[in-house]
Amino acid sequence: MRDRNYPVGIVVTALLVMATTMAGVGLRASAKPAGDAGYWGFDTANLDKTCKPCDDFYRFAMGGWMKANPIPPEYSTWGSFTRLLDKNQQNLKQILEAAENAKAAPGSPEQKIGDFYSSCMDTDAIEAAGTKPLEAEMASISAMKNEADLEAEAARLQQEGVGVLFRFSANQDAKDSSQVAGAAWQGGLGLPEREYYLKQDEKSKQLRDAYVKHVAKMFELLGDPADGAGAEAATVLGIETSLATASMKNTDLRDPNKTYHRLKMADLEAMTPDFSWESYFRALGHPELKEINVGQPDFFKALDAQLKATSLADWKIYYRWHLVNSAAPSLPEKFVDEEFEFRGRTLTGVKEIQPRWKRCVQATDRSLGEALGQLYVQKYFPPEAKAHALLMVHNLITALHDDLQTLSWMSPETRAAATAKLEAFAVKIGYTDKWRDYSQLKIDRVSFLGNQRRAAAFDFERRLGKIGKPVDRTEWGMTPPTVNAYNNSSMNEIVFPAGILQPPFYDPKADDAVNYGGMGAVIGHEITHGFDDQGSQFDGHGNLKNWWTPDDLKNFKERAACVETQFDNYVVDGDLHENGKLVLGESIADLGGIAISYAAYEKSLEGQQRPPDKDGFTPEQRFFLGWAQVWGANTRPEQERLMANTNPHPLARFRGNGPLSNMAEFAKAFGCKKGDAMVREQVCKIW
Repeated sequence: MRDRNYPVGIVVTALLVMATTMAGVGLRASAKPAGDAGYWGFDTANLDKTCKPCDDFYRFAMGGWMKANPIPPEYSTWGSFTRLLDKNQQNLKQILEAAENAKAAPGSPEQKIGDFYSSCMDTDAIEAAGTKPLEAEMASISAMKNEADLEAEAARLQQEGVGVLFRFSANQDAKDSSQVAGAAWQGGLGLPEREYYLKQDEKSKQLRDAYVKHVAKMFELLGDPADGAGAEAATVLGIETSLATASMKNTDLRDPNKTYHRLKMADLEAMTPDFSWESYFRALGHPELKEINVGQPDFFKALDAQLKATSLADWKIYYRWHLVNSAAPSLPEKFVDEEFEFRGRTLTGVKEIQPRWKRCVQATDRSLGEALGQLYVQKYFPPEAKAHALLMVHNLITALHDDLQTLSWMSPETRAAATAKLEAFAVKIGYTDKWRDYSQLKIDRVSFLGNQRRAAAFDFERRLGKIGKPVDRTEWGMTPPTVNAYNNSSMNEIVFPAGILQPPFYDPKADDAVNYGGMGAVIGHEITHGFDDQGSQFDGHGNLKNWWTPDDLKNFKERAACVETQFDNYVVDGDLHENGKLVLGESIADLGGIAISYAAYEKSLEGQQRPPDKDGFTPEQRFFLGWAQVWGANTRPEQERLMANTNPHPLARFRGNGPLSNMAEFAKAFGCKKGDAMVREQVCKIW
């Protein structure tokens, strides 16, 4: 069962949050083999020499590759991340098939991942079971008689990864990062986010119509008559539209001060007089909870009114929908196909569903990621890769440390606080030093959906069990094979899973310039997240606390506004632009990340003989080609619209060009002049 109850309220910024949907092969690191004397980590066949680098560097660097690599039918995006994702999935498949066929000791990581993967691949058993695994929960929904039952059923569904009404989890307390607190967050929607229910443009209306048809079809697959299913779908849309209307905008969700409201039980009950938090906590199995953070009090006030105004019969319809919606990937093929038709084809433009083995690899990684990760790093992540990455991280931290000492717009008081925060950064490379214990999680080959539900409940209880306890700073928020990286402001840490520490991001056989432009800029990106518009609100201990003087904060916001305006002006499709406020944190991190990585690369050349040109490119030019190679990708228009509406990461084509157009170093490297498209009239510079 898909767990949509991700940890809430915590400020975690990742390099590319959509990476899990982009499996596939992609970018060649080079046409020349790694042992070739001419190898330097970039394939010149990627270039589009009909385009000048000062007009559109992204197209110049990667246009040849994009033309030669159309998007395969089963993917929404095809680029550098997809190459690594596919490679990792192939490796994970080998591990899982070996575990599936091994006579592993009961309770061992091998037994659990092998049985989980086997249950996912056993389509005959899934077809034979039909919807029987849902019958008990459907009966519980049908038996609800009053609001107390509604609350108890919400708790039970949420425990198993079904996102009804709202989300509940456990997070670090934003203002006391040493402690874990319960956290309630807006939720309960079936579409990606609130604006999908509220926008009145033609494409949004068409998408809502498609959603209603999808919901109705799912009810029909459950056995409901067609006319009744249509009415049920309309009921679902009505309830979710009310929840969306009460929800906070995604741009406001990025402000940690707007989502921090520690409330005691009396305040909770006053906020929602018709929803009993005491009964809800008891149904969760945590009656000891007496105080939590409520991310959006106005949402919960509106939900409380809606609980009373909406009939119990309609809530039953809504619960049934979210149960089948969550379970769809684990049900017979007709459910899987219908879900793909809407969430794949309609939302992202994908033409074909991914092979089942890939979906099963992804499901195993989501549910048993650290059990699978243990075997992955043993086989595919040598110790020297960790050592190389750690050295580069420290080089980048040193570069930002040096930069902080020279910023003309920052006062000594703020500079001292920023430096202290940087020096307190925790760095995690590759994989955790303390693997998760899955011994209490039952996994067998009997039922894929049963395994999914138990895994979701296990993880839900694992998180809630931390409430009121000291924070475990050894925990990881990503599994080892993940092709991504993140900065967690509440931990004041930067984290790089083993999955991303490979070509084209980092290649020990490649030119240093390409590595600094690739993995170096990725590292710099995550470091800079600690000083973006969100991360800059947290101190070196991970507490939400202002450490800026008023004048310095004003200066910072003015510089950030420049970046926001730059991205507001990028056109995605028609009248749809990037939302500068939504993508501000990632755009600041890109701008700062590549700037400090360039500085680190230049510093690495001090006292050394200047590296020779390669294929006609200077070291500085190769650095920027390394950056472009990271973002080279083709993306379907539907996926671009989805990202622009919901994702805090800008589109790859804007990430490839946007930061560079602010850099005098880039202009100098390629001889760009004022008036060229790659030289902004109003330069944005923060770090």
